Amino acid sequence: MEFQIIWFILWGLLWAVYFALDGFDFGAGILYPFIAKDEMDKKAVIHAIGPVWNGNEVWLITAGGATFAAFPTTYAYMFSYLYTPLLIILFALILRGVAVEFRPKAITETQKKLWDIGIFLGSLIPSLLFGVAFGNIFIGLKFDDSGYYGTLFSLLNPYGLLVGLLFLFTFIVHGGLWISLKVQNTLAEKAMARAKKFWYVQAICAVLFLILTAVFTNLYDNFLKLPFWFAVPALAVTCLLVTGFYIMKNKRGRAFISSALFIISLVFSGVIGLYPNLIPSSIDSKYSLTLFNSSSSPYTLKIMTIVIIIFVPIVIFYQAWTYKTFMYKITEKELKEEGY
Repeated sequence: MEFQIIWFILWGLLWAVYFALDGFDFGAGILYPFIAKDEMDKKAVIHAIGPVWNGNEVWLITAGGATFAAFPTTYAYMFSYLYTPLLIILFALILRGVAVEFRPKAITETQKKLWDIGIFLGSLIPSLLFGVAFGNIFIGLKFDDSGYYGTLFSLLNPYGLLVGLLFLFTFIVHGGLWISLKVQNTLAEKAMARAKKFWYVQAICAVLFLILTAVFTNLYDNFLKLPFWFAVPALAVTCLLVTGFYIMKNKRGRAFISSALFIISLVFSGVIGLYPNLIPSSIDSKYSLTLFNSSSSPYTLKIMTIVIIIFVPIVIFYQAWTYKTFMYKITEKELKEEGY
């Protein structure tokens, strides 16, 4: 039982880290066509995410792999019930990856415009649909022992779309802050201005999320049973406010860190509210997939725990080194030297 709980926590942590890291890539890609008006600005934005975006997606692979290995039944049902939106997300991620790599090599204006659209759509679609997927998981999917009764359009319900918009605007703010840290002069100011503008929209979505979660979901039940867990959503609210404060003060690095902490604490608020469910059923709780009825054997979880203790610190060290190496302001001279 203890390994099941450990892996439930790790499952939430992996998703939280993924959204905190790849979230700024998504946000940068969404802002890309609106703040980068000339060729040099476009090259700068692409270069700002170019060295790290594929490393960030390692956490998505890890989160998916952990779900498959630790909770195979949940993995099977999740990719069955949410097949269409997850397939759309997959195609969008492929489009974004190809566009980021091929845009600097484009020769004609038509090619450049097509890759620009690919970067934008490949960032926008996952940002929205990841939120929609998690929003519907928070509500509970309509399934029983006979199968799933929902469709793609039933997932686009008001609460699911609200969570999708919360993810979307959170990533836009996160991406704007990242760009402002990486680039110089006017482009950095444009990115910061967009982060400030969209922070207000993000805050409105967050308030609506807190209110409507009580109406549409049972997430608050666990918090009411053990009130000390309210510290986690309280931390999320604090981080959101601190992010806004630092944005207003033009403290870009601190605002970015606060934004990342907001994303992590927001995801953990949802995970705590779900416990012990991984995919709750909106028809009857007896059909819900929990960490107890959908996990691998204790021996498998034990081996996985040993493996992750050994290898995850190596991944973290490598990624920290990558960020340290590429954490500098991008200059026009560098872009020309590197062929961007």
